[in-house]
Amino acid sequence: MTERSALQTAAAVRSGESGALLETEGAIARIEARDGPLNAVVVRDFDRARHAAAELDQRIKHGFDAPLLGVPMTIKESYDLAGLKTTWGFTEHRDFTATRDAALVRRLKRAGAIILGKTNVPVGLADVQSTNPIYGRTVNPRDHGRVAGGSSGGSAVALATGMVPLEIGSDIGGSIRTPAAFNGVWGLKPTFGLLSTSGHNFPGTDGARVALSVCGPMARDADDLAAALDVLADHPVAPAPARRPDEWRILILADHPEASIATEMRAALEKIGAGFARVGASVDYRSGLLPDLSAQHRHYMHMLNIAMTRGAPDPVRGTPTLAEWFDLADHQARNVRKWHELFGAYDAVIAPVFGTTAFAHDDTPLPGRRLEIDGRDTAFATQFAWAGLATFPNLPATSVPVAMGAGGLPIGVQVIADRYQDHLSIAAARAAHDLVWSK
Repeated sequence: MTERSALQTAAAVRSGESGALLETEGAIARIEARDGPLNAVVVRDFDRARHAAAELDQRIKHGFDAPLLGVPMTIKESYDLAGLKTTWGFTEHRDFTATRDAALVRRLKRAGAIILGKTNVPVGLADVQSTNPIYGRTVNPRDHGRVAGGSSGGSAVALATGMVPLEIGSDIGGSIRTPAAFNGVWGLKPTFGLLSTSGHNFPGTDGARVALSVCGPMARDADDLAAALDVLADHPVAPAPARRPDEWRILILADHPEASIATEMRAALEKIGAGFARVGASVDYRSGLLPDLSAQHRHYMHMLNIAMTRGAPDPVRGTPTLAEWFDLADHQARNVRKWHELFGAYDAVIAPVFGTTAFAHDDTPLPGRRLEIDGRDTAFATQFAWAGLATFPNLPATSVPVAMGAGGLPIGVQVIADRYQDHLSIAAARAAHDLVWSK
């Protein structure tokens, strides 16, 4: 039942201290002991996992090695795993069975990982909580009356409760970053296009990559997150340059013209800024280099809605036109250039990924949902402005736990870096975490 990290597990298996089958049995035991009321691991493939682990142990005897040697893990339900259902929570796809592993699943297996099963999602991956009519509701392990986050909610809960050390999720509207923040774990929304999305499609389809959408790793610590990125990326990712603590150039973004945050979230951001300043780093709380954030949010939501619905008619805008899509692409290109200019002056931007800690379960459809922030009633959808900070300009962003809020709920923030500086994003998140974290 030992809760090793992914890299600790691989090291133990590599040294002979443990074995792939032993680690697999331990993870299965943890899932069976802990998951019941949480409902995170909704598709279980334990027999095939045991068989794969036993085969791996035999290969290890003959000298096989790999970065994730014998690491047991789960994957988000939306990834294809040959022989298992991929539904995305849609009842009409209840019986769809994948015949081929997703590209990232194949890479994980080649790296020595053992896949135990799949974790829960909302319908169509289209919510910040994980509830669907096939598998039911996943709850927050710290307060069952609150959400696990979404759409990678089951993934984050499996990590937070120590069932597994590693996961893969996906993100278009904060779907890696928000559940990671709500559960006190780490998650990387990579640079757009850096990781394959093949095999992470609507059930039974094999079309083009969805605009804005990325696949990425989730873990319980920075080392595992960085190692998983290197395993999963389509091409080598530049390492983070070595930096002394006083060399960091940080922009703290606690205010957005379209979205509010809770007092405890603002306090966490201020503590991060003070921590960097204390070690001599350069810290700003505003910058004229930022793009027009209201315009960015407006264009992001427009592109997001078209991407998520594949151009279905909007009740307000009607059916999107090709010229409309080209205009959005132009707005995005200008936004990308503006952020790149900003990163000439800063190494990282640290901001909320969501304005509060995990909220109470709410099945109100998103367009009409409300969110209370410090006693103030706000429109829920405005919170996507925070996720859109990194999504619209295709930037990497690491969700990192930095504090505990009211009721013992985790507070997480996102650390955004320039395109293809994914390891720098993780390194800056690690620096922020180490400066302020207290258990």
